[in-house]
Amino acid sequence: MHEKSQVLLNKAVADELHAVHQYMYFHFHCDDQGYDLLANLFKKTAIEEMLHVEKLAERILFLKGDVEMVAAYPVEKIHDVKGMLKKAAQMEHESAKEYNQWANECSANADSVSKQLFESLVADEERHFDQFDVESENLEKFGDRYLALQSIERSKVRGSLTGGTAE
Repeated sequence: MHEKSQVLLNKAVADELHAVHQYMYFHFHCDDQGYDLLANLFKKTAIEEMLHVEKLAERILFLKGDVEMVAAYPVEKIHDVKGMLKKAAQMEHESAKEYNQWANECSANADSVSKQLFESLVADEERHFDQFDVESENLEKFGDRYLALQSIERSKVRGSLTGGTAE
């Protein structure tokens, strides 16, 4: 049932799995560098992408297909924040564009539920794009001071947890 939709849904699963892996990689590196705000943004976005995988998988299974749990691409080992944000924004832009096309294909194949699923994913991907774009603009506007502020905030939080004393 709706074989074309199953193919498109599995392509989306692959894209979303790639995003989960890539964003968690970015999360680990931002966290390691003390950039809590960005680390949390990447982690939160990865979790939202996992929820997308779940919705897509449920639809594939409803259509009597099988879920292909293979990421579309390997993780790119980007360590600088500017590169991370650029890659993340590019991924979200591409996903929104593809999901729009795939919604139209599902509609043309009389699968309105898959169409609606893709449309809801477009809204999420555009929101993610905007978040990464805003962070890129902040980094461009404030430079390394923007990242330094995140590290200082982490130090304040950790200092308050230990009572401000050295261990």
